[in-house]
Amino acid sequence: MHIAIIMDGNGRWATQRGLPRTAGHVEGAKAVRATVETAARAGVDTLTLYAFSAANWRRPQVEIAALMKLFGQYLFSETRRCVEQSIRVNVIGRRDRLSDNLLRSIEQSERLSASCTGMHLRVAVDYSSQYSILKAAQRADRVNPQDGDIAPADFERLLHEVDHSAADAGPVDLLIRTGNERRLSDFMLWECAYAELIFSPRMWPDFGVDDLHAAVREFRGRDRRFGAVAPPLTRRQEAWLD
Repeated sequence: MHIAIIMDGNGRWATQRGLPRTAGHVEGAKAVRATVETAARAGVDTLTLYAFSAANWRRPQVEIAALMKLFGQYLFSETRRCVEQSIRVNVIGRRDRLSDNLLRSIEQSERLSASCTGMHLRVAVDYSSQYSILKAAQRADRVNPQDGDIAPADFERLLHEVDHSAADAGPVDLLIRTGNERRLSDFMLWECAYAELIFSPRMWPDFGVDDLHAAVREFRGRDRRFGAVAPPLTRRQEAWLD
């Protein structure tokens, strides 16, 4: 199962409490640990977290600097914890606009966790799905300029290359967005073609283990037909996240 989460509402969470927006991001990082560890224990194959979008560069420079510092600290403190739980870490998105120090942290985290065989944790930083699709299409044209046809699997491979993503992530099954917003915000548009969508009113720092349980129970109760006629109902045997 592939779960993707748009972690929204850190700044508003802080503002509502009379705190600087950066305080919300610090609390949001704590929520990340709980979600990652819960998903890993439950047997989730892939968890993708939307940490910083390409559009977020429009925010105040002070907030951006704090976010990047926090992300580097998270990689430093959490990678070994992930390795201990056999969680493989992969950062997806553009890397040409990140600092050299952060790039080194990303590369170290990916290298240290490369042999882990448990859950695949992907963190999207400076990520734009539209950018990735455009760049993948340009690469497809260069690879095969005489023929406009390309197989979906080949296009996905190009997307993975653009995003610096491991190729075994697969399509998203469940997309969760916190913060009481109801949009995709340029996140994994290709991979979410048949994803089930859940929008939570909770701000990300308040999104807890019980909320993840509830989201997955809602997901399991939905009828996913992928365009086909629904098969006869069968009893679900899996019990994870109940």
